[in-house]
Amino acid sequence: MTPYSLPRRGPPPRVLSIVLAGGEGKRLMPLTRERAKPAVPIGGRYRLIDFVLSNLVNSGLMKIKVLTQYKSDSLNTHLARGWRLPQMLDYYVESVPAQQRTGPTWFRGSADALYQALNVVTDEDPDAVCVFSSDHIYKMDVRQMLDYHLESGAAMTVAAVPVPSSEARAFGVLGVDEANRMTAFVEKPELPPEIPGKPGRSWASMGNYIWNTEALIEELKRDASAQSDSQHDFGRNILPALAGRVSVAVYDFTKNEIPGASERERGYWRDVGTVASYYAANMDLAQVHPVLDLYNPRWPIRTWARTFPPAKFVFADVENDRIGLATDSLVCEGCIISGGRIDRSVLSQNVRIHSFSDVKSSILFENVQVGRKARLRRTIVDKDVVIPEGMEIGYNHEKDASRGLTVIEADDLVVVPKGFHLTQ
Repeated sequence: MTPYSLPRRGPPPRVLSIVLAGGEGKRLMPLTRERAKPAVPIGGRYRLIDFVLSNLVNSGLMKIKVLTQYKSDSLNTHLARGWRLPQMLDYYVESVPAQQRTGPTWFRGSADALYQALNVVTDEDPDAVCVFSSDHIYKMDVRQMLDYHLESGAAMTVAAVPVPSSEARAFGVLGVDEANRMTAFVEKPELPPEIPGKPGRSWASMGNYIWNTEALIEELKRDASAQSDSQHDFGRNILPALAGRVSVAVYDFTKNEIPGASERERGYWRDVGTVASYYAANMDLAQVHPVLDLYNPRWPIRTWARTFPPAKFVFADVENDRIGLATDSLVCEGCIISGGRIDRSVLSQNVRIHSFSDVKSSILFENVQVGRKARLRRTIVDKDVVIPEGMEIGYNHEKDASRGLTVIEADDLVVVPKGFHLTQ
């Protein structure tokens, strides 16, 4: 395909976006016990997948296929009801469930997921295909990466962010040459390759790729016919196999410009792979001056949510310390803070905080009720949970574990699973 530069305004022609959303997210258990990882709520009213979809739509890329598999009911509902693009202009966000088109097997990896759904690519017949992950928190104008890819003449471009080499062991790491072409790809290496001229820094892959269509189809077929030891994964198999054989450009995410964003926000990217990173991403959003700004009208994070009344804060009985109060927190529609206090916390829709309760540094999902005089600290409470009157969670991990809660001692976190029945 001949490289060319697309206009910065309007939807680029003949570009298809594929969002990989079939992952189980085992490290996010128990939050993924009953939902797909991309459907996990974040920031109160969003789902993880809303960030990549918002980036694509805000970038003018309006033909989007979402590959789903694991416990995808709530994810499919979210997409069907909330992500409707104008069909008259041939725009769409469409869910593509696992179909076993290539045989009686479910997705064996991210590359196999796309190989099994290769018909969605060939039917659209695009010039380029954006293959993006669905579980990262960031803002990106994908058109800028697309222009970089087309101008580079490479068969594929991978987005990367520079990180300290000491932290790069948690990611897929790219080795590059002086021309910013990939020379190696190593998944979670003990000794990450460093960026030329920048000792102590390494390129971490963001899991976002732009392919020339012919190259993508050829590499997927090559991987599908590989020996049985392949995990059929983009990071573990496809990218390492490209090194030294196919031209792969590396796009520096820190050069991406978002309209209306502050310099402080440049290069913000968080991989929500564990409960601890999920918790940290939520706390980032609730900061007084958040690194990733949800309130930038020029780059909105879009979502779908049911209609609830406004959040309400009631009781100002200072004498009896019965005050409905929230500080440094995100509080969504339908919440009632009734004589209780929350601080540095994130509340999804329809949460009830009853009198004299105290919620600190916690994340509460939809339909959670916190009883009178209850206390929560560094606790993630999944939806449809009632915290009994006077109960304390997050203050005594041994007691929390005895109740059947998930305690992550190393990160000082407690998780209450969806619908869990708590008793004193």
